[in-house]
Amino acid sequence: MLSQRHYSPADRLLMQADAALRTLLPFSGQPTRPSPAQLKDEAELSESESRHVAGLMRINHTGEVCAQALYQGQALTASLPRVRQAMEKAADEEVDHLAWCEQRIHQLGSHTSVLNPLFYGLSFGIGAGAGVISDRISLGFVAATEEQVCKHLDDHLQQLPAADEKSRAILEQMREDEAHHGAMAIDAGGFRFPAPVKFGMSLLAKVMTKATYRI
Repeated sequence: MLSQRHYSPADRLLMQADAALRTLLPFSGQPTRPSPAQLKDEAELSESESRHVAGLMRINHTGEVCAQALYQGQALTASLPRVRQAMEKAADEEVDHLAWCEQRIHQLGSHTSVLNPLFYGLSFGIGAGAGVISDRISLGFVAATEEQVCKHLDDHLQQLPAADEKSRAILEQMREDEAHHGAMAIDAGGFRFPAPVKFGMSLLAKVMTKATYRI
């Protein structure tokens, strides 16, 4: 793991820049697991259904861009090596989701959001800020974020056309992974955010989803 070695602050900044490029450049992320969609047949979707599913998958892709930025920012400022390792490991696992969503979007003949660089920068700043405050807050933010992601995935699974088994397989595996990440953050000592904070986070999430559904 990167955190088991000694890097200077400049080295870590360069690694963060590399991670940002691999997140934002098309098809740069290399998944460690094959997409769950590979074993499913392509469904015959209407034009409106394809457009809607592509919009949902674009939202989820941008969510994974934000997750990468959040984890990278937290890893940069985390105090304890074990917390830094946990953030780096979570970021590695989220690369799978990023690649799967991107593949599915292009299969549907659409594109990823042009707003991704903006959301990456905002999320990186939030993650780094949380890490500066405390590792417990940082881990708590992960748990609260993953809770919001799971709610979005549940909603999207309900909206998918019944015939679209490819997209469903991806979102179901993502749902399982995200719930696991959230539980691990709490088990590692993450702070349980109060309901008003979670409500504010949900409002921000709605802004992101509305903006990226089409662009």
